Parts: sequence; structure tokens; C-alpha cells
Amino acid sequence: MHVNKMIDRRSMLAGLASAGAFAAAEARAQVPDWIAQHPQAPAAPPVDYLAVARAQLAREGRHIALTDRVGIVDFGLPSSRPRFALVDMVAGRIDLYPVTHGRGSDPQHDGWLKSFSNAPGSLASSRGAYRTSDYYWGSNGSSMRLAGLDPDNSNADMRAIVVHGAWYAEPSLIATQGKLGRSEGCFVFGEELLPQILYKLGPGRLLFADKLSLPPPQPVLPPPPGTEAIVRTSATSGVMPGTAD
Repeated sequence: MHVNKMIDRRSMLAGLASAGAFAAAEARAQVPDWIAQHPQAPAAPPVDYLAVARAQLAREGRHIALTDRVGIVDFGLPSSRPRFALVDMVAGRIDLYPVTHGRGSDPQHDGWLKSFSNAPGSLASSRGAYRTSDYYWGSNGSSMRLAGLDPDNSNADMRAIVVHGAWYAEPSLIATQGKLGRSEGCFVFGEELLPQILYKLGPGRLLFADKLSLPPPQPVLPPPPGTEAIVRTSATSGVMPGTAD
């Protein structure tokens, strides 16, 4: 039996505040664990997220009512890394959390975002600036709507691209699967982290997503043994490898 859940805004905000306080300590304790499990990762963020937040506020400031905090999603990092930066513009503090990307952006499901899309039905993540909007209770529980401010994410409302929580975004999956699950383009956080994200980011603020970190360089593999000799012989004789005289 389907039951429609009606939640008034005041009760929701109160719940988010109390739950956010509880989740904050756990989130701060988990971040060093993720880094410890990935010793190849740099200890400091690879990108100056504070500078990115300032630049995007300068670009989109007329659309943003609250400029004290900004959310930056660095899709240049894999989902195994905490890549949602919650930037405190007043204190200059940056807290990092894991967040999903869309399955249409990662068909191979290897944890790396390959491409963006703004097309309905693409199930992909979209790049660009968003304005956080109102809280609501939907099929995924407590959620927050987003308004796309750029041509690359102008269909966010039509595509129902929102912030919500889900089991497949739990940080514990990184230890067992090496990555998070994928969304349908939404920004999805673990259910225990979500209250803190919703409470601190909140309506009327800026959320910006793009590939900000560069992917790691691909290793250059040596040619198979004997290949160089074959190539040299073919070059001097004028015979292509694999062909008869």
C-alpha cells in the first residue's frame, strides 16, 4: 500500500539540524580512513576549491542569495575519492565527502565519469552551476531540488536532477567495491551523510560541478619482446610485418 508522506518545512528543517549535528562527527572521522585506504592519493585536495568557489560566485552571483557556503563537485576524481567539497567561504574551510555520478556518464561502471549530458533520458551527470532550491520528501526520502543555471544543465528540473541519499552511495562500498554505485544523474550521498549535506548546503546556495582534477597519466607500456627487431628488419627490407615476399 502506498502512503503519501506529508512533511511540513519547519519539522523537516529541525530534523535536518539535529541529524546533521550527529552525522558531522562521523563524517570527519571517516575522511582520513578513505585517504588511508588510498595511499597513492595526495593528502591535500588537488584543486583549489576555494578559488573555484570564488570564481563561480563571481560568475553566477546575481542568481545566488546565500554566498556563505558553496558546494563544488570535482568529477575529475573517481567515485572512490571524496570529491564533493563543501566550501565555507567565511572560514576558508573545505570538507570533502563522496558523491555519485550518473550511470550514463560511466557505462562501464569503473568509477570514473567519462562524459556529461544535459539530454533527458541520458541518465548522465551534467556539468555547470546550479542553484539549490527547496527541500521536499520524495521517493528517495529527504531531497533538495536544483535549478540549472547554464546551458549544459538547463534541463535539471525537467530531468528531476536533485540532491538525495541512497544505499548505493554509502562510503562503506568503497572498501568492498572500490567505488560507489551510480545514480540517474542526481547528486547522491550516503544516507548517514545526507542530513549534514542538506542542512549545511541548504536552499539558495551555489552548487558547481565539472571535471576539475586531471585524470592520472596512462602508463606507457613497452612493446612486446621481439617487436622492435621485427620492425627494424621490415623497415630495412621493405617488407611489411606479417606479409610474404
